[in-house]
Amino acid sequence: MNVAIVFDSSTGRTRTAAEQMAGVVRAAGHECSVQSVQDAGPATVSAADAVCIGSWTEGLFVVLQHATKATMEFIDRLGPLDGKPAAVFCTYKLAVGGMLPKMAARLGERGANVTGQFKSRGAFAAEGFDDWVRSLG
Repeated sequence: MNVAIVFDSSTGRTRTAAEQMAGVVRAAGHECSVQSVQDAGPATVSAADAVCIGSWTEGLFVVLQHATKATMEFIDRLGPLDGKPAAVFCTYKLAVGGMLPKMAARLGERGANVTGQFKSRGAFAAEGFDDWVRSLG
């Protein structure tokens, strides 16, 4: 299975988390690409067997948390995902608010079957991500 992980990172924390998540995917025997929203091609990501999109958390400490504009715009540029398994993730310091369900809903609008929503307080693979990878088969 080919998994595409796409992220937006401000300080490098989300990039490192995405790279660690890719290590989990590869350890499970799958192929995995990891790219920033600035570098990833929407058509290439849409062609993957599974998709995982991540963002750092923007907001005011514990209110108004949301994914970056670049992340949401990237999701909107994806082609039809036709029921492909998908996940969303974020890195955060204090709180994530409702950003993960909003990201998941936006991916769902592209036709993805979003089965994972993960958050990571640091630059490491989000807790539970390994279970999502196992669910891919």
